[in-house]
Amino acid sequence: MDVAEELTTRPAGVRALLERARAGMQRLQPREAFEATARGALLIDTRTDVQRGEQGDLPGALIIDRTVLEWRLDPASPHRIPEATGYDQLVIVVCRQGYSSSLAAASLRSLGLHRATDMIGGMEAWLDAGLPTHSGPVDIRR
Repeated sequence: MDVAEELTTRPAGVRALLERARAGMQRLQPREAFEATARGALLIDTRTDVQRGEQGDLPGALIIDRTVLEWRLDPASPHRIPEATGYDQLVIVVCRQGYSSSLAAASLRSLGLHRATDMIGGMEAWLDAGLPTHSGPVDIRR
């Protein structure tokens, strides 16, 4: 049975959803995300307050709740943030483990942000890589 037949004969499930979301996406390792941010990529943290309290914050990240992400990053949205300047921006979405960020990045790609991606392993991988965290005030966008 090929993939198309399989998807129409039984529920796809979250694993298939992730595979489709990640298809064609150049996901970044934590160090690559760190370096891309230093070159001007938008680093977007969608973790909850509780998760950020437990794991720390990402230096330079914009905190955007997942429920408003598309409205804040779509350059054509009247509710966009000032940094959402064009569809060619490199946007890196980060969550706790790298799952919901894949779905969020896919949603941004469907809006036309063709370079949107996420970080493999999420904040847990960032910490495992020994990359810096930030403990001061954060940039929360509502």
